[in-house]
Amino acid sequence: MAWRIHDNVIRGEIDNREKGVIRGRIWLDGIAQPVLLELKGNACPDLAGCVLKFNNPSATIPLRKDAHFHPLQCGSAGDMTASRKVRVFDLPFEEAYAMIKRGEQPPEHMANSLYLEWFSEFNGRVVIESADYRIEISAPAWRLKPEEDAQRAKDAAAGFSGFMQKLTDALEAQKHEPPADREWDEFDYERLMKESDARTDKYLELLDKHGDSPQAERLIAKEMGWDDADKPEPHEAAAENDWLDVDEINRVTAEAAEQPLEPEPHTEGVDWIRTADGNIRHPLQHRCFESAMKLWHACDDLGLPKSEDGDLCQLVSEFQITSAKLAGALNGLACGRDRREGAFIVAYLKRALDHLHKAQAGLEKVALKNLLPPDIVAESRGDLFDIRQEILRLMNEFRGRK
Repeated sequence: MAWRIHDNVIRGEIDNREKGVIRGRIWLDGIAQPVLLELKGNACPDLAGCVLKFNNPSATIPLRKDAHFHPLQCGSAGDMTASRKVRVFDLPFEEAYAMIKRGEQPPEHMANSLYLEWFSEFNGRVVIESADYRIEISAPAWRLKPEEDAQRAKDAAAGFSGFMQKLTDALEAQKHEPPADREWDEFDYERLMKESDARTDKYLELLDKHGDSPQAERLIAKEMGWDDADKPEPHEAAAENDWLDVDEINRVTAEAAEQPLEPEPHTEGVDWIRTADGNIRHPLQHRCFESAMKLWHACDDLGLPKSEDGDLCQLVSEFQITSAKLAGALNGLACGRDRREGAFIVAYLKRALDHLHKAQAGLEKVALKNLLPPDIVAESRGDLFDIRQEILRLMNEFRGRK
């Protein structure tokens, strides 16, 4: 995935006065010395031949200490411009988000955004994008000719294509087609999930780069290999049009939303519980969620900025991810155990277990630093241990279910 570091940037400068070379320095929160840029290529016409200086007026987030962001960014330039058109909310993000959750449309306007993209030999694709930075651009020492700008665009596209090829190779490496004459086991489902992860990474990068316009959707579909997928034969078109009627789909969807599946009464307390707010959850997932949120609130009450300590951040975030993975594995059991293969559930629980182990590792490192009171450390250690034991028990249970 691309590195998006706009929240970590304090200030920076980009120098393209030498044609074909872009040099720069970027000061990041959490790194003492500025990151140096040494890139081949040119900026877009509005920045080509110029020195760009920018600073971030907003509160910054420290880069995690285990981020492994190389201090010397060598590679090639992607698109670098100070005039990328974006939609910007007229309200603070929190208010705009609240309106969206209520189904309302927050007011917005078009604005110019700083967009700096490069392809690092060490870190891959890196992007700095913000419409809020304060920028200063010098007079150009030279200007791009039309044919030079066309070549620049080709070079930037080639850099992105090279980056996407790595994601495509990763996807191909994860593809798995087990024999059709046997049932899938947990290892088949693990390979399927890894393939899904690789496919999602590729899609999100394409969406990030191209946006969601109709033209972008066609381009993304082509890159993902969807453009010719599942196209009906001519003699099938009439039948397909019948069952793909949009109004019919909307009607069926609305009916399904009005009549959600009900949990099986006889498995209450084992495969599901109803929370205070009326949601259906698996008991283990609910315990993990409540424990993770209790720890999060404890850190907040103690005034501990989680992003400033990598181990504390690992503990809190991995604890929360464990809860999300358990939801994916177990919450569907409420409507019947026959709805999912036992091997699938085991594979999903393995993923939850991996994140839980990372949370446990983070906790022990935090304990050595005395960042949390002993009672919170002891309680979190006990919660993580108990959750781990229950995950292992469930894995054994579903391994034995045919």
